[in-house]
Amino acid sequence: MVADEGDPTGESVEARPFLPFDWLLLVGAAGIWGASFLFMDVALDHEHPGLVAFLRPALGMLALWAFPSARQPVDPADLPRLVALGALWMAFPLTMFPLAQQWIDSSVAGMLNSGMPVTTVLAGVALFGVRTGRVQLLGVAVGVAGIAMIGLPTAATGSTTGVGVVLVLLAVTSYGVAANLAGPLQRRYGAPAVLARVATVATVLTLPYGLFGLADSSWSTKAFAANLAVGVGGTGLAYVAAATLIGRVGPVRMSVVTYLVPVVAAVLGVVVLGETLVVWQLLGALTLIGGAWLTTRASRS
Repeated sequence: MVADEGDPTGESVEARPFLPFDWLLLVGAAGIWGASFLFMDVALDHEHPGLVAFLRPALGMLALWAFPSARQPVDPADLPRLVALGALWMAFPLTMFPLAQQWIDSSVAGMLNSGMPVTTVLAGVALFGVRTGRVQLLGVAVGVAGIAMIGLPTAATGSTTGVGVVLVLLAVTSYGVAANLAGPLQRRYGAPAVLARVATVATVLTLPYGLFGLADSSWSTKAFAANLAVGVGGTGLAYVAAATLIGRVGPVRMSVVTYLVPVVAAVLGVVVLGETLVVWQLLGALTLIGGAWLTTRASRS
């Protein structure tokens, strides 16, 4: 295989093991995104889904442009791809999640969000010609099994609906396509430069829905704090970590971040909300970690 752009060693980013900084990016993004479902639930108690969908990229945009490296110029030829990422990586999925969480629990949304590695692999193979090793595919399968073990007990007792599930799956599919588009751009310009522009496009695209939702929302300090956590943290810092990780290890192995999201959601449920976990969910957490380990192994294909 030809070495990916931005790899000084000449080795494909998909072919080398994770380094300590890669693990730091992985854990940081997973922790912030795992908490985002809880924060969105808090915000939705006082705000319309449209306002939540708008404030997330808008606040993230402000955080991202604060990075000096975000302001470096980009080639005009890459602007169409950046606009596509604005729609696929932020505007569309960030609109789907608050809509879905009107009908499904945040823990279930977090579980379904972990289907991103599957959609990333499928999009990579079908649309981008990405070659994926057998070990990584095995990791995806093991991770999906762990997701099911964690999520099914919750789904069986929660008030989920088919509409909410479909909305989350549409968002996850959009993430999978975007992950494959983002890698080359991130390696060329760096994460802040790409994401600041992507968040700006998403802010413009979600503005009409945000204005519509503003009339059906009420002020709450708790909701405002939740918006800051989801916007600045989830859309700003976590996206920078994830986009940087795409450039360092490739889109399929970056998507293992979503394996850890249900684990974070489960811990928050126990500590913050007083929820209880059954044995199957604990076993599922261990299975997820095993899947994450397999997916981050060096490719030998």
